Order: sequence, then C-alpha cells, then structure tokens
Amino acid sequence: MTPQSPLDPMDLAGIDDLLSDEEKAIRGTVRAFLDKRVEPFVADWFERGEIDDIRGLTKELGALGLLGMHLEGYGCAGMSAVDYGLACLELEATDSGVRSLVSVQGSLAMFAIHRWGTEEHRGRWLPSMATGEAIGCFGLTEPDHGSDPASMRTRARRVGDDWVLDGAKMWITNGSIADVAVVWANAGEEHGGIRGFVVPTDSPGFSAPEIKHKLSLRASVTSELVLDGVRLPGDAVFPEVRGLKGPLSCLSEARYGIVWGSLGAARSSLDTARRYSIEREQFGRPLAGFQLTQQKLADMALELVKGQLLALHLGRRKDAGTLRPEQVSLGKLNNIREAIDICRMSRTILGANGISLEYPIIRHMNNLESVLTYEGTVEMHTLVIGQAMTGQQAFR
Repeated sequence: MTPQSPLDPMDLAGIDDLLSDEEKAIRGTVRAFLDKRVEPFVADWFERGEIDDIRGLTKELGALGLLGMHLEGYGCAGMSAVDYGLACLELEATDSGVRSLVSVQGSLAMFAIHRWGTEEHRGRWLPSMATGEAIGCFGLTEPDHGSDPASMRTRARRVGDDWVLDGAKMWITNGSIADVAVVWANAGEEHGGIRGFVVPTDSPGFSAPEIKHKLSLRASVTSELVLDGVRLPGDAVFPEVRGLKGPLSCLSEARYGIVWGSLGAARSSLDTARRYSIEREQFGRPLAGFQLTQQKLADMALELVKGQLLALHLGRRKDAGTLRPEQVSLGKLNNIREAIDICRMSRTILGANGISLEYPIIRHMNNLESVLTYEGTVEMHTLVIGQAMTGQQAFR
C-alpha cells in the first residue's frame, strides 16, 4: 500500500486532486502576486477607504493576464473558466474589492464589448483593457432601480445620426477611475427598448462622483454615473442586442466569478480561525481542544468543501459549454450565503479580536454583505431557482 501524504487541514476532501498541474500553477502564480503586492497593504487600504496607486495595480493585474483572462483574442489570455474561477477565489481570499476590480473589468465591461460590441469597439478598447492601460465600468443599476432593471429611467434618444443619453447609475465599481463605461439605457420601443452603449468617460456631460461613507468594499472604487446630455456617435450603440438579454448575459458572466470568489473570503476566514484556535489558550489549553470549537471548525469545513465542489462542477460545465444561467444562480445563492456564515462563525472563535483589522475576518464579513446583494440579491436568485423548479414566474 502506497503511503499517503499528510492530510491538508484546508483540503480535507482532496479537491486539489481534481485540478490539473496547469490549474494549480495558475492559482499559485496569482497567490504569489497577491501575497507580495496586496496582502501587506490591503487592511490599511480598507481602513482608509482607498487603494494606493490603483491604476498601477490594475496594470500589474493586466501584466499577469488576469483582466479578461477567460476571453479570446484582442490581447486577452484565453484561459479556461476553471482557471478564471481559481483566480477569483485567490483574489477574494485577499479582498473582495480587488476581486471586484478584476471582475467588473473582465466579466462586465470587457465581456460586454467582446460579446455585443462591433469590431471597432473591440479593437479600440479590449487590448488596452487587457493590459490595464484602460479601465472599464458597467452602468446598469440606478438609484431607484436595482433588481428591476427593466424599469430603468436612463434614456437614450436619437438626435440626427447621434445618440444623447440622460440619467444616472448607482453603485458602479471602477466608475470614478474608468476610461470607458458600458451604459444601458432605454431607447424607446421604436429603437429596440433597452440598448447598450460604449461611452468614453471624457465625453462632455459625463461625470462619476465617488461614493463615500461605505462600511463594505472599502478597498474598492464605487461611484455614481451621471449622464447629462451625453452625446455619442450613432455607432456607439451595441448593434444587435436589444432588451435585457444583453445586460443579463453580462451579469451571469460576473456571477460565475462570485461563485468562486466568495469561497476565497470563506477560506481565508476559516483558516484564520483554525490557526487562532490552535495558538490561543483559555482555561489552560488551546481553544482547538474544546468540542464546541471543533464543531464550529468541522461545520465550516463541510460547507466550504461543498461550495468548492459546486464551483468546480459549474466551472467544468462552463468550459464544456453546458452551463445554464439557472445553475449560476444556484452557485451564487449557495456559495455567498454559506461564505458569509463561515465568516461570521469564524469571527466568534476569535472573540473580540475578530473585529480587529489585524485579522482579515471582519473585513471579509463586511465585504460579503455587498457581494450578497450585487449581481443579484438572495431573493432574486431564490426566485430564479424557484421558477426553474416549478415553471412559475414569481418576480411580480
């Protein structure tokens, strides 16, 4: 009988055995970069509410091939869905804000242009976005319309051969630092309803004031987009896609990254709690020696393993071209819900120390409150799954 290697306490199910050597190498490269470039500083960024030299960081992420890494051509890395998922997990194990920077750039802004844009749009923007020279954002959510994008108030009207956009978008990651915004607006039934536009952010009438006073995603730029008579040439519109099909396809792409990313926050919190329980002594022995502590650790490990298996399964389906939006909802609903519970449970093991930024847990907890909501709330994904199970639409 071949001797078994020691059991990894953070991989009790041996999920690493399901990954190829190339997938492990990509994961290791991302982890090494984050450990050197981000981990030493991210707690301070979170506390101050700003990332030092965010454009420089974005270029470094681009040099690593992480921006639009799952897209083909135009300078993108063309890696697999599982590769992208593993990268998202490592990014969010460091901070949800850093993963959001990469996700919005690649899975929302770049994906929208790659999937729905013209060849001119792709050639102009994607190469510079892949390197991080240009930063993108994605404008769908509005101050009064989040889960109901069909009711958006942002309008696009034809004036001669041009388009003129008026309205506002809210809670937009990267907005204040973006060079280009993908903006969705209602153009009226005569022009196909909801349409997507590629908007250079130096266009007259465009502004993006940063949103302050956040207690979540503080190491991330979050903005309002204001469009006050922004005039665009006729070819700024995505030519083929009409209605909600366009933005929802982009959201499904971004949600897939969250299925993986949320597990990174959970893993970081659980490993922090596990190590702390071994080192911290109470009543004459380590916390890890108490049954209640071991029950917490075991329960969290179970949920992390189940989430990892679900993410990997969905990733293999995406690479095979068989992944459905309802399955992405299944993954997002389960993994973010379990991840935030793992963070909260991990915090209890650290006691009062758990609320200190000397440890990552409270930062992950606060960040996941945003991730729980964006790219589809718990309620919306619940109803997507309910409709898939019953055939009955219950959104209204």
